[in-house]
Amino acid sequence: MTDSDGGGRLRVAGARLCERWGVDRITLAVVAVVVAAFAARFYRLGARTAHFDEGRVAYWVLDYAASGNVRYRPIIHGPFLQHVNEVVFGVLGPTDFAMRAVVAAVTALFPLSALLFRERLRDTEIVALAAFWAFTPVVLYYSRFMRGDPLVAAFMVTAFALFVRAVDTGGRRGYFYAGVGFVALGFTAKENALLYLLCWAGGAVLLLDHRLFRAADRGEDWTAVARTHCRRVLGTGWRHVDALLIGALGFLAVVVFFYAPRGETAVGPGLGAALSDPSLLPAVLREATVGSAGALADTWVNSPHQDHAYLPYLGHFLSTLRAGGFAVCILAVAGFVADRYRPDGPSDLVAVAFYWGVVSVLGYPIATDIEAPWATVHAVVPLAIPAAVGLGLFARWGREALADGDRVSAGLAALVVFVVTAQVAAAGAEHVYLTDHRESNQLVQYAQPAPGVQPVMREVGGAAPNHAGTDVVLYGDYFVDDPGATGPRRPACSPWQQVLPLPWYLERADATASCVDSADALVRTVDRERPLLVVARADDVSTRPAALSGYERRTALLRDRDTRTRFFVRSDVANASGGG
Repeated sequence: MTDSDGGGRLRVAGARLCERWGVDRITLAVVAVVVAAFAARFYRLGARTAHFDEGRVAYWVLDYAASGNVRYRPIIHGPFLQHVNEVVFGVLGPTDFAMRAVVAAVTALFPLSALLFRERLRDTEIVALAAFWAFTPVVLYYSRFMRGDPLVAAFMVTAFALFVRAVDTGGRRGYFYAGVGFVALGFTAKENALLYLLCWAGGAVLLLDHRLFRAADRGEDWTAVARTHCRRVLGTGWRHVDALLIGALGFLAVVVFFYAPRGETAVGPGLGAALSDPSLLPAVLREATVGSAGALADTWVNSPHQDHAYLPYLGHFLSTLRAGGFAVCILAVAGFVADRYRPDGPSDLVAVAFYWGVVSVLGYPIATDIEAPWATVHAVVPLAIPAAVGLGLFARWGREALADGDRVSAGLAALVVFVVTAQVAAAGAEHVYLTDHRESNQLVQYAQPAPGVQPVMREVGGAAPNHAGTDVVLYGDYFVDDPGATGPRRPACSPWQQVLPLPWYLERADATASCVDSADALVRTVDRERPLLVVARADDVSTRPAALSGYERRTALLRDRDTRTRFFVRSDVANASGGG
């Protein structure tokens, strides 16, 4: 039997299996991408030390689990992760792995949405799109990160795909309702879901503009064409007004469920109390909607968070795209141009996705309050659609050249596909796994601690349950604000913006912490309490204090390029763990 005979029999056997399971090869290919996406995301998912933002949100999840009280905090964005991770922590325990698991799982499933574009994309383009959504380096990096940005991208693009599918199936309401549900989830993940709606509206206006230009080229009255399209939209809305109302109510229900406070908070009683006493329900509904919108405006709109120079932020955004989405950006241009000038006119899907991505590239440097690599996810995800068309174009050229016996053209097309695949794989391996914490990695945000912090906190967490007295002492001007302070954030004596993510590790270990601001106070505290750990900025302890002679010193960066920090671990604790 020849190799070709064996390959043919294998394809026939595969086709029979697909027929028996009721699926086609493209579905199986996308499912294979999803399986690989799960493996890529969950591999050593908990190995990286918690980022500043991860530690902040995870801390409040633990606080919610302990107190039963939670309300919307715009500074940490949507409440989705707080509610969902409160459940996940109850099942898996509060770990770095558990806090990232939901984001990893949602983004691993996200490539399935590519199948919703069956009527708009070719088979190879669907598989390429799924692969870009799964493995583009910046998307993969922040899919292994507890943050709302990859969630809102997955939810909102899935909603967009469902709405497109609803149109392609003649207005099937199931797709519409599912799309509304995903939009609602997007709003619970992060408030910039609103920007997605604005991008879609802008894309729709540009599509209308396309039609008006083509009408003018044909000698038609463009105003009559505009009126026809407007009447069609209004007529469709009127025919489905009941579906629109049901969708609006569903959207409101999801938003209220997540944004409503729980327990007794500063803004009043929570959802549970309102369900027991319906007279409280109007107040809870108002707080979940109007109150949340007001809090959002006060924090992000009527504030100086976006008061920064545009060009440096744009430069940082473009640098991140070059490092983590280069292949997608180049192929998106190729796919858009090829689609733009095809004989039967440009595709609505490709045009909208390209405009959407370009506007995101130009707009997010304005919308963000810091130079945030994760913001590029919002541009890469829509650009992946024209990029898939671009990659599919090269693959199609290669097949056609091979069929015509043109080995040179086929080889060039194969080379392009290979280079793209190799670039994505190499950049992913380098940025996502090998240098996931280093300053040299453009995908790493400044507030990422070095790996050495996590082992130290693991040692303290293992010893804290059996230790009486203060477990951790923060020392020096940098980590100490007011040694006697009390407040809702623990440790209250330390400046919150400077000590994170340590409070997450202390809270999950149920470790007690105190602050000392002088060498004499450090001596007295160490003699009396024998803490498991003393933490100080390196500049505050250039030499080892005599009081810490029985401690093993570790040094690590609390930020990716600075904040050199000394961790003095009590010798018996360090020895019990083999020195970390």
